[in-house]
Formats: sequence, C-alpha cells, structure tokens
Amino acid sequence: MEMSNWKGASGICFNDNREVLMVLQGPPDEEKKWALPAGPPEGDETLEESCVREFFEVTGLMVRILKSAGVKKDSFDNSDVSVELHYFLVEIIGGEITVLEGDPWIQEITWQPIEKLELLDLADPEEAELIKSVLKN
Repeated sequence: MEMSNWKGASGICFNDNREVLMVLQGPPDEEKKWALPAGPPEGDETLEESCVREFFEVTGLMVRILKSAGVKKDSFDNSDVSVELHYFLVEIIGGEITVLEGDPWIQEITWQPIEKLELLDLADPEEAELIKSVLKN
C-alpha cells in the first residue's frame, strides 16, 4: 500500500508581550480547540506561500516569513496517511485580526500568553512546547 502524504504549513506569530496568535477552531458541530493558523498548499504553492496565504485567510493579517521553525511528522497507526506540518516564524506586515462573520469553523482569534498555553484546550498539545522553543531561540 502506498502511503498518502498530507503536507501543511503553520505560522507562529509573537507580539511584544510574549503572546502567540492562536485560533479557536474546529468543525461546525464540534467543540472548538486552539491551534496555530495552518493549512495545506493550493496548486503549486510552496509551503512558505501557503503559510502566508493561510495566515491571511484565517486571521486577516498579512505576514512575512522570518525563518523555518521546525517540522512535525506524524503517521496514523491505523491508516496509510503520513502528515508533515512545517512551522514558520512569521511577523505581521499589515491587515488586522478579522474573524469572518458566519464562519462555522473559526470561533475566535486572539493573542495567548506563552506561559498559559498548557492551560488551553489545544488541538495538538505538543505545539505548546514547540512554540516555547521557538521563542527561546
């Protein structure tokens, strides 16, 4: 069996108060969880281009990439899917935080204190450590 590979890009954005931009999101009829803005490339986009576009589509903010911030690889035991999520450190160059009215997926977009990430209901609890390590470097 050939494995199908899902690739995506995720943006990590800090402000001057040691806070990171997080999105409270999830399927329309499910409980929402906190995550970084992320998504897969469209067409022949690079991961960097996809990160910038997704960040804008999700948050309303225009960002530029400062550096790569690591890759998380996962494969799901009972399926032939491998997941590769590429993280990028980004900075805001324009726009403003916008939650689209009537978007059933996204409930809230807000700056979260780095120290309190573990207290959030994270879609991926491992991201708390990753975010902290990026801030340290």
